[in-house]
Amino acid sequence: MSGLILAYSLLVNDNNDNPAPAAPSPPSGQPDQPLPDNPAPTLPDNPAPTLPEIPGTGVLRQGDSGHGVYELQVRLLQVPNIYDGGAIDGRYGMEVGAAVARFQKWYGIQGDETGVYGDHTRLALMLRTK
Repeated sequence: MSGLILAYSLLVNDNNDNPAPAAPSPPSGQPDQPLPDNPAPTLPDNPAPTLPEIPGTGVLRQGDSGHGVYELQVRLLQVPNIYDGGAIDGRYGMEVGAAVARFQKWYGIQGDETGVYGDHTRLALMLRTK
């Protein structure tokens, strides 16, 4: 017990030699000053610009062209007797439309217009090709 009293007296004497510490700082995570009265800025009413479509996604139909149609043609060629000998030129012409319609009919694809490469047809074709 005497050791405890000695330690206490040493602490008290050391504190008498040093100036008093500053006021305790607020606990971490709390601001030193009050928050401002003005709220954070709000987002504009204008919707964000749409992101560009990823090639090969979205609905494709006769008259379309580009990378998505190219990918469709490559996949159609992988299914026997659907687009045999068809061009791979990135243009959705009558031959591609007929191949898509044939694929939809033969595999019972519903939910997309006949000859239109929509979400249902895309999923079915992707599951059957690489």
